[in-house]
Amino acid sequence: MRINREILTGYLLEDTERGDLTSDVVVPDIDSYAEIVSKDDGIICGLEETAFLFGYAGAKVVLTASDGERVSAGRKLMEIRGKAKAILLVERTALNIIGRMSGIATKTDIIVRKARSVNPKIRIAGTRKTSPGARAIDKKAIVAGGGDPHRYDLSDAFLIKDNHLAVCPAADAIRKAKEYSAYKKIEIEAESPADALADAKAGADIIMLDNMTPEKVSAALGLITDAGLRGRVCIEISGGIDAKNFEDYAALDIDAISMGALTHSVRNFDVSLNMKPGVKNFTVKI
Repeated sequence: MRINREILTGYLLEDTERGDLTSDVVVPDIDSYAEIVSKDDGIICGLEETAFLFGYAGAKVVLTASDGERVSAGRKLMEIRGKAKAILLVERTALNIIGRMSGIATKTDIIVRKARSVNPKIRIAGTRKTSPGARAIDKKAIVAGGGDPHRYDLSDAFLIKDNHLAVCPAADAIRKAKEYSAYKKIEIEAESPADALADAKAGADIIMLDNMTPEKVSAALGLITDAGLRGRVCIEISGGIDAKNFEDYAALDIDAISMGALTHSVRNFDVSLNMKPGVKNFTVKI
């Protein structure tokens, strides 16, 4: 998944539109060398985006780790060589990107591995509960952590939710969606086991069991299975799912859990950039 370059330069512009006062005044026009180092353990992500931004500013980069790789604290991730002012211009934007993306990727990886230990087929998916302007990097980070990105935006698939159902009955909504396109998945939110069964009978491809207890999820699965429809629908669980309770749901015969917590409550992954005196050669990979 490649991030639009205009999005990335927009992140840099947010920090540099009026220049870098400190570096412009106090930093001499010299060549320099820097390293980015991990200070946490987990899945690293955002190196590709960061390398682009340093290159955009005129610096040269060698990556010593790869996006999606598991790293330990102290691991060197990147070497940067160029004008000191160029490196310092990008520093904070670069660390913000790596920190956020790696935090999401690491959290996703932990949840995916735990969920699949009780249900090997399950998918852990993100949602559109992303930080404004950061959806592209948030979704890429979910994938790096082994998760499913779910919908990128409102055009990706039909997702008929409670506010849609407030103005259009479920059966009518599913029928209209099917008439419009044979190529877009139709997902619908169900708030009770009876609703889930009705939606399956109406032809939904994916049924999102929203804010249901594990007991109600089991009841919905039983109704759909007894009707002979379980093999034709994907069952997704969502609403109030977090790192404390997801295993209770993962143990059920479901296909996916979508979790806004992957992106709306991010613990930043700690990385640092260290400027080194003078200029040295890059690491040579053999």
